[in-house]
Amino acid sequence: MVKLNKIYTRTGDDGTTGLVAGDRRPKYDLRIEAYGTIDETNAVIGMARLHTADHADLDAMLMRIQNDCFDLGADLATPNAGETPEYEPLRIVDAQVDRIETDIDQLNADLEPLRSFVLPGGTAASAHLHLARTVARRAERLMVELAAQDGEVVNPAAIRYANRLSDFLFVAARWVNDHGRTDVLWVPGKNR
Repeated sequence: MVKLNKIYTRTGDDGTTGLVAGDRRPKYDLRIEAYGTIDETNAVIGMARLHTADHADLDAMLMRIQNDCFDLGADLATPNAGETPEYEPLRIVDAQVDRIETDIDQLNADLEPLRSFVLPGGTAASAHLHLARTVARRAERLMVELAAQDGEVVNPAAIRYANRLSDFLFVAARWVNDHGRTDVLWVPGKNR
């Protein structure tokens, strides 16, 4: 259980931040960038939810995803050091990946087929969901880069979840645009 009695600790004043196990890393560390960008994704999803209240099923999916984003951040903030920890670290699990895939399939079943690439926009909800999608893709790129570094381990299920997250946000952005009927489509070379 998380308990935050004091918001400022002054421990980060030296430009470092603590991981879950207590070791400290520079605030520009790639692991910190990765889970910070998941946090940013979560915040943008929160902004999108200001415009999804009239879509109860989608809003419930987004709320679950916001909770999963905290799980994902905790996973990234607890590197696998290859030793047995004193406690069971919180990890993204395959069931969370399966759930988001089910949500994607549910929303995608209602969509008009794509005839072109989609420009971010349409409704306010769609525009915010597209923004969340791009931030989620950046988080995924950071996670993959982190996993490629010597000595760094990233949970493969976490990477799969991040990949599905941006897919979900794309489908959701289309879904709130009247099931894709009011998507703004790219017209190649339109302004030449």
